[in-house]
Amino acid sequence: MPLCASSLAFSPSIRWRPRCSAGTGRTAPEKGSQPCDRTSELSFSDGDLGPVRKFRMSDFAICDRVSVGLQGRRDEVIFEATVRDSNSPLYNSRVVLRDLTSAQAKRRGRRALEVLKKLVRRQLMYHSYAMQVHGYVSPSGSEEGDPFILVHGYQGSYSLRHWLLLSDWLPTLEATLALDEEWVRRVGDDTIGGPDVTRQLRLIRIIMRDLLIGVNYLHSHGLAHTELRLENVHICPVDRHIKVGILGNAVDLHNDDNNGAMTGNSDRKAMMIAFDMRCVGFMMAKMVLKELMDPSTFTKFKLFLNKGNDSSCLREFLLPILCQDSPSGNAGLQMLDRNWGAGWNLLSLFLATKPFARISCLDALRHPFLCGPKWRIDPSMDLIRWGLGSTAVRMSEDYIYGRHQRRRLAYLIELMELLNPHPKLKNWMEILHGRWRLLYCTGRHLGLTLRQPSRRVIIGSAYLTFTTSDNSDEPSLLLTSNISFKIMPISSWPHDKSGSPGSLLVKSKAKITSGRRLYLREEDGAMPSHFSSQESISSALLSKKWKGVGSVKELPYSLPAAEILHGEIDVSMNLEQSSSPSAIGEAQAVLKEVRTQIPPEMFDISKLVCGTYVDSRMLVLRGVNGSALLFTRSCALN
Repeated sequence: MPLCASSLAFSPSIRWRPRCSAGTGRTAPEKGSQPCDRTSELSFSDGDLGPVRKFRMSDFAICDRVSVGLQGRRDEVIFEATVRDSNSPLYNSRVVLRDLTSAQAKRRGRRALEVLKKLVRRQLMYHSYAMQVHGYVSPSGSEEGDPFILVHGYQGSYSLRHWLLLSDWLPTLEATLALDEEWVRRVGDDTIGGPDVTRQLRLIRIIMRDLLIGVNYLHSHGLAHTELRLENVHICPVDRHIKVGILGNAVDLHNDDNNGAMTGNSDRKAMMIAFDMRCVGFMMAKMVLKELMDPSTFTKFKLFLNKGNDSSCLREFLLPILCQDSPSGNAGLQMLDRNWGAGWNLLSLFLATKPFARISCLDALRHPFLCGPKWRIDPSMDLIRWGLGSTAVRMSEDYIYGRHQRRRLAYLIELMELLNPHPKLKNWMEILHGRWRLLYCTGRHLGLTLRQPSRRVIIGSAYLTFTTSDNSDEPSLLLTSNISFKIMPISSWPHDKSGSPGSLLVKSKAKITSGRRLYLREEDGAMPSHFSSQESISSALLSKKWKGVGSVKELPYSLPAAEILHGEIDVSMNLEQSSSPSAIGEAQAVLKEVRTQIPPEMFDISKLVCGTYVDSRMLVLRGVNGSALLFTRSCALN
């Protein structure tokens, strides 16, 4: 139902000269309004109209309401009308009249008509995925200040943004689209109804696939939309297609420069397509994560990306925001975590920092997140690595109770090491710098246990930071281990987990050199302490453990690793406690408890001997005792 912005009573004999914006309440136009700029008037010869129709004001019956969902600007007045000319093919159909007042708005309207003429050969496809532009209202006279009024199709009063803001948007939108077996089969999902998360995912897949098909149609015909937003997208209940707003800001991708620089034109085309894909990524993020509909939260989201942070770290950045109200009941987080984190992968490809690294429409349509379980998708090696890392992260977020869970997590880490995408040392020096958060250690059971320590200490977070050192001639890194914790004021565990904060800081300089991780096996008939570096693990374990991992037929004798050479170590601890005579003893008890809970490699970082896996979001380091420490990159706004 349209939203009434104001009571407007228009007469066809009155010429429109609005002076207010749609967001501040439009008033009826007056005859004595100031003239507008005439430099941007539309001029089409009668023989060059093509699909563009000329209308007169007497052809319409004006409605007395303005739809907010049609997304008017400050220099536009948008309202509904009905065609009452019996000789017109649009007789009795509802249309939208967009009165463009400024010179820039008139240029947008003129551009929309030019795009319509460009796509006239494929009008059926164009009408299926874009808002149809019928024509414009011809000026009634030759006076200066004649308004430019664009006439386009009416696709409902709600934009996609207004649909998502409804409290009952899911069943209402399902009823509007009238989803049947054909649509279920089209999106590839074999689940009808079911939990709300599955229903939302099915609906988002349908909307995203329809949107990508329309955007790909524009890109394949040499146009970039450049204004893809939730406010400019409508859902038509008639043909159940996504309708993209009028192409007033469309860019011609094949517009060569005067000097005919083909390289520059191809770069420009790729940049404009990448900009459209970034806009599609923002739309997907808002549809899945309803928290981003809040302008303040979305501003933080965009600021995180604009600062150059890697888009693959979006989950680490958004997790505290998504888990504020419901740690385990966030529907958007569950949708993106499904299928081994395929949703986060697609979102990171849409919002990649480098424009040329963003995914295309055709590749996005073949992505596992937009393809249901009935679709057989052969994942790439990058997607396999992403799935391994996402599964390990999700398992580490759950409390590890049994040995079988720890074995599975250790198995995933070894698979990641085998598929390390950056075996060369130069890649480590480029990727390693930054702050990494400790997720799990294979040699230690992190978290609360049944012990009864003398001091109750809760570990907050443990970070490992690599900073490039420019003081030395040889390339080196400053390695900093920072553990934050809280000390409970009483011996028993209270419900209120607030306490005096503390931190443990360990610093050391380190150098990175090339190394190997050897797979050793005790030889039969030899001394128990004698090992051979030329043999791999037994074939029995090999056939079970590494079966079906890419094209690897057998486990290699060794894997490339980055060896870490440490220098001097500086340890400091900060406690916010009173300087009582027993403060030293309390500090020693707290330090002992912290060292008991954290892996020893985080306190004595000289025990970190090599790194076996690193990419833009995951890091695996091995200790001297063979334990593996799993880290995820932590990016912040500051």
